[in-house]
Amino acid sequence: MASYKVISRGRVPIMMMDLKRSYDVEKMVLPSLMEDDGDDHDLWPLNEIDTRKSKFPCCIVWTPLPVVSWLTPFIGHIGLCREDGVILDFAGSNFINVDDFAFGPPARYLQLDRTKCCLPRNLGGHTCKYGFRHTEYGSSVTWDDALSMTTRSFEHKTYNLFTCNCHSYVAHCLNRLCYGGSMEWNMVNVFILLMLKGKWISPSSVVRSFLPCALVTSLGVAFVGWPFLIGLSSFSILLFAWFIIATYCFKNIIC
Repeated sequence: MASYKVISRGRVPIMMMDLKRSYDVEKMVLPSLMEDDGDDHDLWPLNEIDTRKSKFPCCIVWTPLPVVSWLTPFIGHIGLCREDGVILDFAGSNFINVDDFAFGPPARYLQLDRTKCCLPRNLGGHTCKYGFRHTEYGSSVTWDDALSMTTRSFEHKTYNLFTCNCHSYVAHCLNRLCYGGSMEWNMVNVFILLMLKGKWISPSSVVRSFLPCALVTSLGVAFVGWPFLIGLSSFSILLFAWFIIATYCFKNIIC
């Protein structure tokens, strides 16, 4: 109960409330705003992966690219899926595909663990080491929120196969989620993660991914000879070298 004091000044009585001092109020209020309650987010169960309907909840998905994958079969197009399994992918300038994966159905996928994401409810709720830097970058409270925020950002970006592509979109999403406690996701380590841990959907997916390259290589060797194989290998090496050098040495040109 607040107590009141009556002070008389001449003939006019003045009633004053005995309030707590400002720092006492701050001491009571700020912890409730800054500290997390320690409870984990309620993560509802995900639906099963449905390859027939192309529903891959919380997955990175990959499919081969026309022409490019014929020459370098490990280079392809990727997207990231919402919690309901719908695929989102950066497929062109100012354009995000929703539930219509560009360049064909997925051939490979990797389901990510939502418990490895930092989804802070408030400034004190970060489970990652970045804290305010994560908030400044654009932290999210749910998986789908991170994808939605990144989608709005990439709707204003120009697509470029070498500097701002589908891998960039997925990397930005993972940075907003601080997936695995890291905000250092980029085109290269997203590619490596998928290549090392990704699963093929079916044997036909493997054939679809590597058969064109095998045919092109065979025809090239048959008609041109071994110089074609040397040239093809050089192209692949230069392509990989560009992505590595641009990502780690010229970060200002990578979106």
